[in-house]
Amino acid sequence: MDAVPEGPTHVRFTSGASMSPDATGFAHIVDDGGYPWAVQRFLTGRSAGPSRRVDLPVSGPVTRIQHSEDGRWLALEVAPDAGTRTQVWVVQTDPDDRSARRLDTADDGSTELVCWDGPLVAVTATDEEGVAESRLIDPQTLESVVLDRRVGGHLVDSWDGSALLRVGPRGHRELLLLRADGTRTPLLPTDFGSTTDAGVILDDHRLLGGLDRYGSPWASSDGEPTRYVRAVVRSDHGSEFARLLGVAVSDEGVSYRVLAERPDADLDEFAVSEDHTTVALLWNIKGLSELQMLDLRDGSLAPPILLPGLVASELSLSATGALLAVTVEGPGMPPSVELVNPRSGDWVPVEHARTRIDPAVAPELLEFEARDGMPLSGWHYRGGSEPGPVMLYFHGGPEAQERPGYSDYFPALVDAGITVFAPNVRGSGGFGRTFMHADDRYGRFAGIDDVADCVQFLVERGIADPARIACAGRSYGGYLTLASLTFHAPLFAAGVAICGMSDLESFYANTEPWIAAAAYPKYGHPVHDRELLQELSPIHRIDDLKAPLLVVHGVHDTNVPVGESEQIVAAVHARGGVADFLLFDDEGHEIVKRENRRALASAMVDWLTTHLGVSRVEEAAR
Repeated sequence: MDAVPEGPTHVRFTSGASMSPDATGFAHIVDDGGYPWAVQRFLTGRSAGPSRRVDLPVSGPVTRIQHSEDGRWLALEVAPDAGTRTQVWVVQTDPDDRSARRLDTADDGSTELVCWDGPLVAVTATDEEGVAESRLIDPQTLESVVLDRRVGGHLVDSWDGSALLRVGPRGHRELLLLRADGTRTPLLPTDFGSTTDAGVILDDHRLLGGLDRYGSPWASSDGEPTRYVRAVVRSDHGSEFARLLGVAVSDEGVSYRVLAERPDADLDEFAVSEDHTTVALLWNIKGLSELQMLDLRDGSLAPPILLPGLVASELSLSATGALLAVTVEGPGMPPSVELVNPRSGDWVPVEHARTRIDPAVAPELLEFEARDGMPLSGWHYRGGSEPGPVMLYFHGGPEAQERPGYSDYFPALVDAGITVFAPNVRGSGGFGRTFMHADDRYGRFAGIDDVADCVQFLVERGIADPARIACAGRSYGGYLTLASLTFHAPLFAAGVAICGMSDLESFYANTEPWIAAAAYPKYGHPVHDRELLQELSPIHRIDDLKAPLLVVHGVHDTNVPVGESEQIVAAVHARGGVADFLLFDDEGHEIVKRENRRALASAMVDWLTTHLGVSRVEEAAR
């Protein structure tokens, strides 16, 4: 581990923190040019002071970090060459120990870091056929134990002989409790269309009849000792919005209760302290984050803690819940790891060696209705004078959500005099399960029509010049861009499609098998819904595309393979249309290098100012 240079003239993005169990330090990811990498930070003790870079013998971004429960190890997930597939490595937290060990094998297609189970690392390793193994690996001997093996399985948590396994496709996920005796028990009753996808096991032991130490009647009714497991999970089971549930599985059956919920807000994520006294909760309220603490000992919820940014994520608690790390961001505020005392609400100063950034003008949330009455919304970043040139930007997923976080692209466009409108059309997350499922399969036609309704709203509101409207997006947003340019061609003067699907049939044929299997309920089945996939694929409507198109992709993308972009560019050229292709040979499904994101921002500005006819007067008006 080498000392990290403290450059005074640049901004350092930090994210994905893991608190050390004793709260004497933390590790996090640094986005500082090149691929994002990991560092250790020491708050107290002999090593307090500058960061230490964690060196790994593989080129690619670090995507996740976790401390071991004894604080001696760091497990890291890394994506070689920024591809979709990942590996898991371990290093010692002793800054003088530079060794690194890879935990996955050459036969694994992709291996994801899950958690630590005592001294063992829990991972999900998926092979080339999409079969997933849930494993526990000893980082010292590299010996492993397979807990479960199935198509579509994903380990969520493992502790002391029990494990939580996520099964089911997107939008229809549930958790199974795996026991050492081989039994598998669904945590919740069947509720088709619900998502139960995150959980933490609290304990697994025998309990005498009566109440447990939290007053829960989860013991044997006849007073005999009974074995039971308690867990907390995030789920929208029986609800419109995700909430925190407490679940107990005993010899007598399964019971659950609501621990925390909001009537009109999703629980984005939660973290539990190792001593199981404290839970940190992040709520999503129309895209804005709210942080709240739950005391598991008495079930009390503390008042919300004021966040230093509009959007927060990636919670990590120390073992006793004395210190919480969280990533915060906002318009003009790059992602930043911040530390807070969850009991007092006081934020702990953290030096990130960065210059001050003047915050951009906060976007305005605009709410309106689609043609069928479905409520829609979007974030309005004003560029030059209005009505004027506008770019609609579509998020990925489609279950993701457009939120007022940091963007590498929006400020550059706004500075060029182009207004940005980032909508949440049906299918987006954060607005309840009904809204999220509203674009499933045949509902996708309505989702595409939502784009046209966004355009109509912007024109009627006096924001957009109807002759100068563009659309752009990444991943599913890239698909929606291509669909909008072909289904509603007269509305758009230009487009930018980043890593998007152009043909849903070829996407299914060439993507990773585990990605394809999870997508059937969203897009349709490649056999049973073949006609639907053809109707929804932009490649089959290419004759309708008239707008100049900039297509962007990463060579190492195995989620949406680069062929999806190559074939749409070739089809446009074959018809005499205008299409440029920007290919990054060191990226995958996401553009992770800052220098590449800057290059993409510049390319988008050049493309849109040219094809939207942005004048110097409009740029100056900004």
